Amino acid sequence: MFDLDRWREIFQSIRKNKLRSILSGFTVAFAILLFTLLFGIVTGLQNQFKTAFVDDAQNAIFVRVWKTSKPYKGLQAGRKVQLENKDFDFVKKEYKNKIQYLTARIYKNVNISFGRNKNNYSLRAVHPDHQFLEKTIIDEGRYINDLDLQRKLKVVVIGRLIKKDLFGGKPALGKRININGILYKVVGVFSDEGGDNEERIAYMPVTTAQRLYGNSEYIDQINIGYDPKLSLSEAVILGNRMEKELRSKLDIHPDDQSALSVHNLAEANQGINQFMLALYFIVIFVGSGTLIAGIIGISNIMIFVIKERTKEFGIRKALGAQPASIIGMVIQESILITALSGYIGLSIGTYILSAIGDSLEEFFIKDPSVSPRIVIIATIILILSGLIAGYLPAKKAAQIKPIVALRAD
Repeated sequence: MFDLDRWREIFQSIRKNKLRSILSGFTVAFAILLFTLLFGIVTGLQNQFKTAFVDDAQNAIFVRVWKTSKPYKGLQAGRKVQLENKDFDFVKKEYKNKIQYLTARIYKNVNISFGRNKNNYSLRAVHPDHQFLEKTIIDEGRYINDLDLQRKLKVVVIGRLIKKDLFGGKPALGKRININGILYKVVGVFSDEGGDNEERIAYMPVTTAQRLYGNSEYIDQINIGYDPKLSLSEAVILGNRMEKELRSKLDIHPDDQSALSVHNLAEANQGINQFMLALYFIVIFVGSGTLIAGIIGISNIMIFVIKERTKEFGIRKALGAQPASIIGMVIQESILITALSGYIGLSIGTYILSAIGDSLEEFFIKDPSVSPRIVIIATIILILSGLIAGYLPAKKAAQIKPIVALRAD
């Protein structure tokens, strides 16, 4: 129940010890301010990492090949390694129970024109699953499908900016555009969160590209989306096993890092998680150390205040005051100073993070902020801190004997 007289006494006690209360409160406010800023910066780093992979599925593995740098099995160094459909089929068959999405890629730089409008663009020949690995957003029409692959149809899905360049504000679906002298039907228009470069790309069926551009079985890249039910460690093991088996299949030396690249986002995510965990531990360690210093300061102030009020507490007990009421008053004062100081520090920290905004992006810190969860945790920490800071002084105050207190100077 709210006791107005008790609160008057608490504020009167604080006014009598202004300087000590302010200094103790400053330590707590600084601790929470530091805590807030450090957590905000860590959150900004996390946001930057998320932005870096915004246009790719987080469960992706990218397989590409280059030239060998080491001789192996009688084959000379400098040999160009080439992926083929059989390698794609091998991955599909060997890992079918651990794969969610699978696509090949063939890269081409092409000239695309419609009427008098033309320009050079990137072309990717892919399978239908590529849409989900690249996080392609279909704005109009559809993406490449299995029927396109089976019939090797001359269809194409173009980026939003290609449509803008070639068609302006006019419809593009169903129109035929010229790609390196061959007409293709536009079946879809897409957008991509990866930026302008990603929206100046055209997609066509991989089988169509193989038939029209070399009549071969060659592919440039294999992209895999592993089963999201796999843990990061299981996904890393999967990627390592895949790399080992592909090296053997393609006659690449086990130590030749130049010939085969298996970029597994699970490894990157695992490294990021470990890095962020280490940062959080550092933040908690530094913030907790500063907060403990503040708690000790407040506790010392409360001990000093109790010493000054020894005679008062003795009179209270002589008149029948219960120890619980004295303990409650001391703890309430401690919580008040701690909570008020902490929220001042939290408010200043939140304001600073809001003012910083995206100005630190060049340092890989994007939109630093503090989540509501952290605010709730901070509130709990402040209340507990106030209890801890006030408990020992309150216990000492409650143990004062009236006869001793009345004799105190």
